[in-house]
Formats: sequence, structure tokens, C-alpha cells
Amino acid sequence: MTSTSSLRIWYLGCTLAPYRSVVTLQLQNSCNLLPATTVQVRSYSFVKDMEGEQTQDMETDDSNLKPSVAQSPKAGTSDGCEQIKNGKTLITEGKARIIFPSANEVFYNPVQEFNRDLTCAVITEFARLQLSSKGIRIVVPGEKDGSKVVVDLSEREKDDDLKQPPSDVQPEEGDHKAAAVGEVCQGGLRVLEALAASGLRSIRFAKEVPGLHSVVTNDFSSKAVELITQNVQLNDVGHLVTPSLSDARMLMYQSKVDKELFDIIDLDPYGSPSTFLDAAVQAVSEGGLLCVTCTDMAVMAGNSGETCYSKYGAMSIKARFCHEMALRIILHSLDLRANCYQRYIVPLLSVSVDFYIRVFVRVFTGQSKVKASASKQALVYNCVGCGSFHIQRLGKMANNGNNVNYKAACGPPVGPSCEHCHQRHQLAGPLWAEPLHDVGFVQQVLSAVGSNPGRFQTSQRIQGILSMVLEELNDVPLYYTLDNLSKTVHCSSPSLLQFRSALLHAGYRVSLSHACKSAIKTDALPPVVWDIMRCWEKLNPVKRERLSESSPAARILSVEPKLQASFTVRADANPSSRKQGLKRFQLNPEPFWGPKARAKAGATVHLGTNAVTPMKQKKKRSQVTHHENGPEHLLGFDFCVNGEPLY
Repeated sequence: MTSTSSLRIWYLGCTLAPYRSVVTLQLQNSCNLLPATTVQVRSYSFVKDMEGEQTQDMETDDSNLKPSVAQSPKAGTSDGCEQIKNGKTLITEGKARIIFPSANEVFYNPVQEFNRDLTCAVITEFARLQLSSKGIRIVVPGEKDGSKVVVDLSEREKDDDLKQPPSDVQPEEGDHKAAAVGEVCQGGLRVLEALAASGLRSIRFAKEVPGLHSVVTNDFSSKAVELITQNVQLNDVGHLVTPSLSDARMLMYQSKVDKELFDIIDLDPYGSPSTFLDAAVQAVSEGGLLCVTCTDMAVMAGNSGETCYSKYGAMSIKARFCHEMALRIILHSLDLRANCYQRYIVPLLSVSVDFYIRVFVRVFTGQSKVKASASKQALVYNCVGCGSFHIQRLGKMANNGNNVNYKAACGPPVGPSCEHCHQRHQLAGPLWAEPLHDVGFVQQVLSAVGSNPGRFQTSQRIQGILSMVLEELNDVPLYYTLDNLSKTVHCSSPSLLQFRSALLHAGYRVSLSHACKSAIKTDALPPVVWDIMRCWEKLNPVKRERLSESSPAARILSVEPKLQASFTVRADANPSSRKQGLKRFQLNPEPFWGPKARAKAGATVHLGTNAVTPMKQKKKRSQVTHHENGPEHLLGFDFCVNGEPLY
């Protein structure tokens, strides 16, 4: 065998470390090698010491890390990832370091760092809120004197009841005790990460969030739990974090039976969390926090309404407001599951970002409050022609002195067809029709992040998103989009400031939405919205002769506007987050940055831009023109010895 052939085999072994035994067997069979002959593969890479003073040659196996000083050049890093031996990767995020296998046996997506940063910020403020009543003051590294800087979006209001006294004023003896990061807090919060994968999120909780008593890090995969155990040891957080191998549902049900409820439960599954919601609403303590992620956005955004109904008890439709609709569907589902046990939810923060949605809700118990849940849900009548929508509540409450009567709502709010374009309506829901956020709590989180910007890598984006959340009309469900309004009447689009100004001149409220760049949230009814578009069309006329008489555009424009809209730009039409140039919407952080492939033994995980992703492997396989039964067809690489293919 020539040196070139040996080099190719060596390269193959380095590239396909997870398949080493398969590669060896195929080479033995193809080259008529003796069974005792093995292909020795070595891959060397180096990881930078955390202090940045020296490099280390990291030898890893399934159980531990053995660092030894090596005099070798430093390897390049990408996105907080450093390659170490055996094809594994050392990932640094926040204060945590985790070992991650090269094979996609345990799920990890680096793009969701924003999700994890936001969760740490929310849990910190929740801990501050919960523990203050117990006389415990949390200490967050980087907070200047423990003071809270209140972000004033209006730039006019200077007072805020969320301000807190500086922590340099020492509490009296026996009054308050301090809870620091990384310490077990007696009387602190019990946390469950039910679907932990690598354990990164739990380790970050232990190293970045003060006021925690314990963190249970659970997964149903034995490989994941082995990795969690290894990462817990690497980060020296074993006194706080306890790995668990269990079905997440059984673990939560058992905690209910044992009356050892969790103060915080984090559900971040691959896909839908629907199968875990029933257990979660029972296993969380009174007033506890549920953090839930949904990544099955195709289902929740209307591509498969019947599947959405089977999972969440609500029908989704294809509409421009689909991302906010998804948020309201998961909140409806959570409240519905909680109602079965005389419990109800109070949303603290609900966001739609990137390819997923994330909600933070508190769960309380109360029979009288549960009776009001029907009045918090609604159906949506959405016109398939022009996109006008109407909200129909399922129930209503009537105050009769000291008593409250609960009744079914009357409807529908629309006729057999749309009054504007004469098209039919689609019915969506039921979905949550109450506010998505607790404005006071969101202000607390924003103030804390703004006063300590170095705490998180994604602090700028957190501030941008939360600023938009505070600007939203919290009592107005769903939104229009400016591009769709213009598309419906086939005219050029007014600028965002012009359209917002027209609504403000007419006496209505208007805001943007964090869920969509071109969103228009307003309390103006559809007739007002279309009158404004009719006035705009008169200034920018379309060729009416080209419009079909039965088209929505022709029918809408055939009616004279009752409102004379003014498009003079007002100073208050431009929201503060936009004036300040805050980072509100994410740019593509890296190629193939969306949802990653489900964890599966033997697949290559994508970490950084140079990794061999499943998509790249598929492209490579499609370019192979060799015999389909050859081993190179099986793995997508060209096996050659002495220039001859091995088949």
C-alpha cells in the first residue's frame, strides 16, 4: 500500500471517527487484510486553557477528562466550540463548558443561545420576586450595587415603581440573607429541566442564577445522562445539579405524588411539548414558573390545522398573524390542561423568535379564577380574501353586585361572508385572548439586563425584543401586516410611519409586534383599516380596469371611504425601540441555522460553519457516481487503495 493510499485511509478515519469500526471492517474485507490487522487512526487537536495562558492536549473518553500540558500551536475556534480528542467538542456558552460528542447522539443547537440567555434572565427575576418574601436577597454578578436601572421607553416618564434600593445598604441582622450564584440556597427554588440533552441549560442555571436550592437535570436517553454527568463534573456543580434518567412525564407525576413539587419546570423538547403539558401543570408549585418551548411551527402556524388540534386542542390556519396565533394556541393549551386540576395560568412573557416560540407562565390554584377561563379564550374569524379578522370570545363574565355570573358569549361577529370583499371566513382557535405578557415583570427583566449588559452574549437582542414587547398593545390580539394590506388592494405600500400616523390621526392606538417586522397592531376595526387604504389608493391610484370585478381589491375600492385619512407623519408614530436602533430582529447567524436534525446515533452534528452537516453529507452522496453497492456509496466518501476503488 503506497504512502498516498495510507494517507487517504488516515484521513478517512479522522473524518469518520464515529464509524471507525465500520470503516475498519470494510477495509479488511476489501483489501483481504488479516482480521488481526487494524487501521490505526489518530487525531490530534488542542484546546485553549480557560485562563488563556497555555494550551492543553485533552484526552477524553466516556467518563472523564485528563488534561496535560502540550507544547503545540493553538487550534482555531468557531462560535465558542473547540475540538478535542476522539472527535469531541468543548463548547463554551455563558459561564458553562460542556463536552459534546461529534456524533449527533445528543441534541444541541448553538443558535438557541438567545433562548437560554433569556431563560436565565427571566428565572433570575422570578427568583428575586419569589425569595424576597422569604427574606432572601439574591446577588447577581455584575449588578452595580444591586440597583435596578429602569429603562424608560417613553423617554418622558421618569418614575417607576420597579426601582429597588441599592444593595450597599446592609440589611439588619436577621432581616435578609444573601443568595449568591453557585451556592445552595436553603429555602431557594427547586428547578427541573425535564428534557436536558447535554445539560447545558441546567449547568448555566447553576453557574449564573442565584437563589437555587437544587436543579434536577433529566433525560430519557442513557447517552445523554452520561454526557450530563460528565459535564456536571467538568463544571464542578454537582452540589446543585443532579442528573436523572427517567421518562419526563413519570418524573413529574411522581413529584406530584411525593408532594415534592418544582418551583420552576423547563420544557424545551425537540418539536412539540404537548405530551408533557399535563404532567407539568401538576408538578409545578403554587405560583411556580413553567418555561415552555415549541419548535413545531409548521403545525402551529397553519400548515396542518388538524394536527395542531390533536396536540393543542386548537385549530390553526394560514394567516399573516400566524406567529402570534401560535403563542396564543400554546397558552390556551396550557390553561386548558391546568383547568382540569382547578389551576390557571398567568403569562409573564411570550415571545416568537427565529424558528420557535417560548412562553413563561405562572401556575396558580383557584376555583373561582378557573371559572373565568372560558372568557379568556376566543375563536378567530379570518377572511380568506382580504385578511380581515374578528375575535369571538367563548364566554363572558357579568358583574351583579358582589356576584359574578359566567355565561356563554353571543355571536358570531360576522355575517355569512366578509363585508369588505364578500369572501368566506376561516375559523381558528380556540386561543388565548388575554395579554401575552406581564408588563411589570418584563420591565424588571429589561431593567436587569440593561444594567448588566455584559452578563449575556445576546444582551443587545434581549433588550431589543423586550423593548418591543413593552411597546405592544397588550390588550389587542393579533395584527395586520402592511405588505398584505397593500397586496390586497394592488397598490404601492405606504411607509410604516405614514400608516401608523394615519391611525393615530384618526384617534386609534397602534403598535408594532416583536413577532413580525411589518406587523400593525391596532384597536381600529377592519372598516377603519380599509378606509385608510382606500384613502392611500386615491393618492397612489391603481389601474381599476385590470382588476377583476370579483376580486377583493375591486370590491374594497368600489366603496367610498367614510374616513378621510391624514398621512402626515407624527412624531409619536416612530416607536422608541426603532428610534434607538435597538437590535430587534435576528440576522442569519450562520449557514443552516434553523432547526437541527433530531438526535440520532451515528449522525454528524453541526457545530460551526466547517462541520459536516447532514445536508452536506446528502449533497456529497448525491455527487457520488460509483457503484451503488460499494462502501463509498454507503458512507458518502470515496474509499481508495493504490488509486483503485474498494468495491
